Amino acid sequence: MSAAYCRIAPGHPVHGLYHDAEYGFPTSEENVLFERLVLEINQAGLSWLTILKKRAAFRAAFADFDVDRVAGFGPADTDRLLADSGIIRNRLKIEAAAENARRIQALRKSHGSLVGWLEAHHPRSPEEWTRLFRQTFRFTGGQIVNEFLMSVGYLPGAHEPDCPVFARILDLSPPWARTSEVTPTPAWV
Repeated sequence: MSAAYCRIAPGHPVHGLYHDAEYGFPTSEENVLFERLVLEINQAGLSWLTILKKRAAFRAAFADFDVDRVAGFGPADTDRLLADSGIIRNRLKIEAAAENARRIQALRKSHGSLVGWLEAHHPRSPEEWTRLFRQTFRFTGGQIVNEFLMSVGYLPGAHEPDCPVFARILDLSPPWARTSEVTPTPAWV
């Protein structure tokens, strides 16, 4: 998404709540971080509106984004999810979700949690983050990584400075604001 999201999302029946209460807000909740990662991966090649409309089905299909449950998904679960018309039925994206859950479990051992891993590597440039994510997770290209990190407060650019949500997020001291001057829109947006 771009800063234009602040112009189209408020008041929209689907985008509005996500824009006003989630996008760009920092979080340390593992299931929220995992959900955002899975949703961003599934958004690749599609509209964010499509993903938000399917969000409830994704939550049901992926056990409310419980990392330990999804890490246990095997071939039978992949087949089940490929038959689920409520989600994006892409084998690579489905298998990436299960594998990424297993990799988050490994990060718990090395960093205590996914947020511990993010904090240990913060701050980084978007390019450095992308390299790190590609080494650590599956199906994580530059746009997926950038949107994921913006959506959870590790990179700036989720909101325009004149958007009322921008000030609310800034009050929460997101990671990007703790380590740099307040620069709301990075050059890559």
